[in-house]
Amino acid sequence: MKIKSESQLRELYGYPKGRAKDKVLNHLEKHAIHFIETSPFLVMSTSSHDGKQDASPRGGSSGFVKVMDSKTLVIPDAKGNNRVDSISNIVETGTIGVLFLIPGINETLRINGSAYLSTDTAYLDVFTSEKNPPKACIVIRVEESFLHCAKAFMRSKLWEGSAQIDRDTFPTIGQMLKDQLGSTEAPESREAMEKRYEKDL
Repeated sequence: MKIKSESQLRELYGYPKGRAKDKVLNHLEKHAIHFIETSPFLVMSTSSHDGKQDASPRGGSSGFVKVMDSKTLVIPDAKGNNRVDSISNIVETGTIGVLFLIPGINETLRINGSAYLSTDTAYLDVFTSEKNPPKACIVIRVEESFLHCAKAFMRSKLWEGSAQIDRDTFPTIGQMLKDQLGSTEAPESREAMEKRYEKDL
C-alpha cells in the first residue's frame, strides 16, 4: 500500500512522545553550542522553489561553523567547484537543514531554520585567518535545534575500524567519473586528485 496521507502515516507509526516530542528547542543552548564548536563536519540540506533537493557535505577544523548567538550560526562557504547547488537553493527559498557530526560520537545535532547568503564584512572577518577565506557566508537563523539519537550510527558502525573498507578495493572517483561520462582519457588517480584538492583546503 502506498502511504498517501498524514493520517495513514500516523496510523502506521503513531506519534512521538516523551523526550522525542519535547526535545526540540527554538534556540541554541550550551550543549548544542558545544556540539557545533566541536564538530568538524556537517551535511547541509536545501531545496528550491520547484522542489529540487540538495544535500551537501561541508567540513573544516573543529568549530569551523561559528555560533554568533543563541539564534544565529555562520557557515563559511569554502572554495568549491562553482556548482553552487546548495547556495542557489538558499537564495531562492531561504530555508535550510543542517546535520552536525563529531567523529566517534554516535549522536548528531539537527538544526533547521531560515538562511541567507551574505558578503557582510561582519561575517567574513570571522574567517580572515583561514588559508582560503570564503567569498560569502551562509547565515542561519535557528528555528529548531535538537539532538538525534545514536541508532543509525550504531547500526552502521560508522566510527568503528571494522566497518572501514580497503580503499584500494573501491573504484577511485576518477575511474567512476570516466565511466559515467564515457571519457577516453586516463582516469585521475586518487593521489593526484587529493594533491590537486589540497590547495583549496
